[in-house]
Amino acid sequence: MTTQRTVLITGGNRGIGRAIAEEFLAAGHRVAVTSRSGEGGPEGALTVAADVTDSASVDAAFSAVEAEYGPVEVVVANAGVTKDGLLLRMGEDDFTSVVDTNLTGAFRVIKRASKGMLKSRFGRVVLLSSVVGLYGSPGQINYAASKAGLVGIARSLTRELGARNLTANVVAPGFIETEMTAVLPEETQRQYLASIPAGRFGQVDEVAKTVRWLASDEAGYISGAVIPVDGGLGMGH
Repeated sequence: MTTQRTVLITGGNRGIGRAIAEEFLAAGHRVAVTSRSGEGGPEGALTVAADVTDSASVDAAFSAVEAEYGPVEVVVANAGVTKDGLLLRMGEDDFTSVVDTNLTGAFRVIKRASKGMLKSRFGRVVLLSSVVGLYGSPGQINYAASKAGLVGIARSLTRELGARNLTANVVAPGFIETEMTAVLPEETQRQYLASIPAGRFGQVDEVAKTVRWLASDEAGYISGAVIPVDGGLGMGH
């Protein structure tokens, strides 16, 4: 039996984040999720408002979770946005705003979480990247840069705090069936499908189970790893 932990998932109100929250709940953990509105999380989870682009907002969210459940032991940095566009048409704000949410947002969350983790000498950090972060994707220079940066965070964090019983790993989903991917043009979806060795798109629960396992006692000696959940799409990247 895995030890019951206090888990916080950013952007846990929909898609992959919600599936991760439900997976941890099903495993008997104390689960909190953030959403921008402070509503919409799964039943059984504590939902708190947080904007990951604002460190004061992140701090307030952690304080609310700590008051209810005690120190956060597992943090899943999942909140993310896209603002796709080809390089020559991409405005600077389209670049910096995506990086601020996806990469700097993860930094803000991890920095706040690490205080409690160092005190209790236990921590699991899981960062949600993407196959695009290492594989690349036309029209997604901003998104790919932000998701690639998470690998550097996880590996530096591992070297900095690994001796304190803290692990930091990256999960890199491929093409997963969610609301965000449903809006992609059918032709784009067909092209992706043709390049996925597994011959199918992934399901949110396949990502969620991987995240839950990385936070478990069994995965205590895994850190700085990038775990692809992509049906083979990004092999070697």
